[in-house]
Amino acid sequence: MTPALLTVSLAIAAAPFLFYTVFLGVSTIPLVQRHSYHVLSIDYRGFGHSTGVPSEAGLIRDAHTLAEWAINVAGVSPDRIVILGQSLGTAVATAVAEKYSRQGVEFAGIVLVAGFSDLATMIGGYRIGGLVPLLGPFSYWPGFVKLLDRFIVDKWHSADRLVNITRRTKTRLRLSLLHAKDDADIPYTEDNKLFRAAAGELVGNISEDEFRAMKEQRTVHKDEDSAVTTWKAEPNIVIRQELIPYGGHNYIMGSSNVIMAVLRCFDD
Repeated sequence: MTPALLTVSLAIAAAPFLFYTVFLGVSTIPLVQRHSYHVLSIDYRGFGHSTGVPSEAGLIRDAHTLAEWAINVAGVSPDRIVILGQSLGTAVATAVAEKYSRQGVEFAGIVLVAGFSDLATMIGGYRIGGLVPLLGPFSYWPGFVKLLDRFIVDKWHSADRLVNITRRTKTRLRLSLLHAKDDADIPYTEDNKLFRAAAGELVGNISEDEFRAMKEQRTVHKDEDSAVTTWKAEPNIVIRQELIPYGGHNYIMGSSNVIMAVLRCFDD
């Protein structure tokens, strides 16, 4: 390692680290300017100036390679790294965290903004402009999502991966889910599915009504369109969902809610 690279690596290792996976780029400058955080982000294959053809396996490999560099080259301990994803980036972030969970590696936190449960479910319920069903009358057919999933190559089963992450947690988990209710690209109901998957793993096989009642007990309603749910469990698991009224699909990334979610990952 050259002296210059060594200096950079030591500087990076000395401060909290934000591993940023995103589909549509949004500035993280406020976080860097106001707090001592390093932000590491790349263009996936097929995006930006990167060559290649994007695929689920390929994007996960790209993100995993980036995380490996941060841990093994820059020398940043996983407990100083927050994995932040937005939109498609939430699926990539979840996949990377799930891959490391198989090895018993736990990060400081995982922050997912405007995420979705899986691609088939999201497409099945997607509405153009938040109004017109993308798939027309087929979206109302109960078995359509399962049929659609059979033909989708890149499935992005984020909800299932969150279940695995929660199940494998041995020491500590900080998982934050954020979504704007006026998101016209991915409805906030998808965020509810992610929360159900992650928190549901902590309570076992219960009915939806029972889960909703338990969730409501842990929810603070700031107003009609704003709510924060905090679900805690042993050994040291905190799963937090924050629904806010405005922010759309992209502008939410510039909100203080996201910055605070990152900072909160380092709470004991």
